[in-house]
Amino acid sequence: MNRSLPMKLMVKAANVGAYRVCYRPAEWLVRRFSSVGEHAFFNSKDLDWIPRVEAGWTAIRDELREVLRQRERIPNFQQVSSEQKRITQDDKWKTYWLYAYGRKMEDNCRACPETTRLVEGIPGIKTAFFSILAPRKHIPEHRGPYSGVLRYHLGLVVPREKEACRIRVDKEVAHWEEGRSLVFDDTYLHEVWNDTDEERVVLFIDFARPLPFPVSLLNEAMIRLLSRSGYVQEIVENVDDWRKRQNAAAPAGKPPGTRDAVSAPDPTAPLGSAATPTTFDAVQH
Repeated sequence: MNRSLPMKLMVKAANVGAYRVCYRPAEWLVRRFSSVGEHAFFNSKDLDWIPRVEAGWTAIRDELREVLRQRERIPNFQQVSSEQKRITQDDKWKTYWLYAYGRKMEDNCRACPETTRLVEGIPGIKTAFFSILAPRKHIPEHRGPYSGVLRYHLGLVVPREKEACRIRVDKEVAHWEEGRSLVFDDTYLHEVWNDTDEERVVLFIDFARPLPFPVSLLNEAMIRLLSRSGYVQEIVENVDDWRKRQNAAAPAGKPPGTRDAVSAPDPTAPLGSAATPTTFDAVQH
């Protein structure tokens, strides 16, 4: 959906006003009463659902492999959320959405049933997508919108030079590992580098920060308010519009989500290898 400039400015002003009036005081409360403390990175052992998700990581990776067979059908992040143009303008960061602040992307979820099943078992799940980072991609320093949610990454495709593919949150640096988890507070300034010749893919999750009652009720109210913001509505509308355009462009009689066998990469080849392309065709608005 293409919003007019005046509408974008109105949405931006509304978002800034809402943050100052509502979210800033709420952020102080949720950090003060957080059941898992206040950290840049969190210990995965403090969240009892993580072993269940990690146990299913190969099934998630297999569904990702099928998604990556049609890279041209995966939008760049800034094509889904115009806010991301501040930190990415090229075609090296793609996102395949399953949930956006509680809004389910039905078609994408049907294409990834096991991933969806595992995601829906995460307490307080709000957002879920595959985050696909191309070789030599740098995401500059930025912060998330609200500390009432925490961020979870499950490593699915990690370059062999792990130390050259990293994330900094505040002053701490971490690296992804396949089948392993990272949990962090994305409202700390954070930055990402993939200084390798291979792609990196994670399952990207935002979930409600564990909180005691009644602070948890306030947090849910803030998250619900955020889900109705122009920021989130744009994501939902753009993912839906993108999917409709891609389906309409599919060859007649060819179900969406299929490719000609002659052009499909070998599904048994390692992800991120030469047999699986790691460059993306630029998609114009």
